[in-house]
Amino acid sequence: MLRLFLPFIAAFTLFLLVPEQASASSTRLSGSDRFEVAVNVSKKGWTSGTSNVVLANYNAFADALSAGPLAYKLNAPVLLTHPKVLTDVTKQEIIRLKNKKVTIIGGTGSVSSSVEKQLKNMGLSVERINGKDRYEVSYNVSKKLSNKGKAIIAYGLNFPDALAISPYASKNEYPILLTNQNAIPNFTKRAIKEKGVQQTIISGGEGSVSALVAQQLPKPTRIGGADRYEVAANVIRELNLSTYNTFLTTGTTFADALTGSVLAAKHNAPVILTRPTSLPDTTKALIQDKVIKQGTILGGEASVSNHITSLFGKSIVLDPGHGGTDPGAIGNGLKEKDVVLDVGLKSKELLKNSGARIVMTRSTDTFITLTNRANMGNNSRADSFISIHANSYPGTKPNGSETYWNDVYNSSESKALATEIQKLLIQKLQTDDRKVKEADFYVIKYVKIPSVLVELGFISNPQDAQKLASPTYRRLAAEAIAQGTINFYK
Repeated sequence: MLRLFLPFIAAFTLFLLVPEQASASSTRLSGSDRFEVAVNVSKKGWTSGTSNVVLANYNAFADALSAGPLAYKLNAPVLLTHPKVLTDVTKQEIIRLKNKKVTIIGGTGSVSSSVEKQLKNMGLSVERINGKDRYEVSYNVSKKLSNKGKAIIAYGLNFPDALAISPYASKNEYPILLTNQNAIPNFTKRAIKEKGVQQTIISGGEGSVSALVAQQLPKPTRIGGADRYEVAANVIRELNLSTYNTFLTTGTTFADALTGSVLAAKHNAPVILTRPTSLPDTTKALIQDKVIKQGTILGGEASVSNHITSLFGKSIVLDPGHGGTDPGAIGNGLKEKDVVLDVGLKSKELLKNSGARIVMTRSTDTFITLTNRANMGNNSRADSFISIHANSYPGTKPNGSETYWNDVYNSSESKALATEIQKLLIQKLQTDDRKVKEADFYVIKYVKIPSVLVELGFISNPQDAQKLASPTYRRLAAEAIAQGTINFYK
């Protein structure tokens, strides 16, 4: 690696150009079941109580699909109940909220008259919005919303497309009207006519809402996708929604997205969907493209596992050293620039799988100056900076891995990040531990976010070089960088 130091004038100029960094954070709103998740969402968003509560069946998404905009208008959390008895944890939250009114969404088959009676016995006013089917329910909900000339159209026999756009609809008080794939139900037609809808947004592809239906809608715009995850991502892209704060929830069940969508609207935040144990490619691509500085995870680990959210809301800069005309260290048939680029790209994929947004100073065999690397780190709006290198020495004896930090900016965080990565390097690579050290290397001295420089091993040492040449050990090195970073943020 090149151990270059910044001249005084350049250092002063860089210092003037460095922006303040915003800290990232993510929280999880979970619970032992969907009732408790809904209650914890309510506690988060309505800390001092509220006048209204919207109540829905915990297991029947159909009636509740269109409830988000009404709940937002009423400043009401959406709580869940069993159909024949008011769930105790929900009852206790209603007591805490000190609300005066409960709006039940759905008929007595969804929320029974006995639940309604329990609510009235608690001294609450109860209104029921029902209908003979989900289409009439959505029609009746729409009548409670202001006429703004625009409506959301979504498939009524599944939940993801409607709930993905619910925060946007809620914020703008647009009704969510439901349709069949190939025919518009009469109640939806009535809603469109009675509300004077002049423009519609279809949430979902033609497999959910056909082109035939689209042709019958006033001035339709479609937000589609190959699956529910891409539709949710495209809602954000095509409506140009802010992603500074974003809610992440499972796309396989409806309850967490339903109860969380109103809180998301209160925070002017969109909802993105994931599989329980792996981030879909379209979701990862969205995270890469957008700067998410605050993230809220809806649901417990069974809904959204920890390993795909460890770094949700974090941005990491990966800096594979050297490149192009600068090969770095050379020895034992290896060039440093090739080794560290491979490890950097592998680290990128692992970190993305944990929910991070990754910025690469280089992704190909190109030369990037030290000044530009530091500028990229400082202008990236990222949370940490990791420079990846391989060591060299005139003799063949020195060996092992070491990680450096600098005390100019964020010294304690930089040292802690270096310590976590170093632990994992030694554990996974089985190299000699050359410890965590302080140094004045350019890219860690003049990058303001927590920054480290990793020396994987010595290209000049035959044993280290053999490991650095191995695809298996390069993968292990990437795992060490990724897991060390996760451990640091934990």
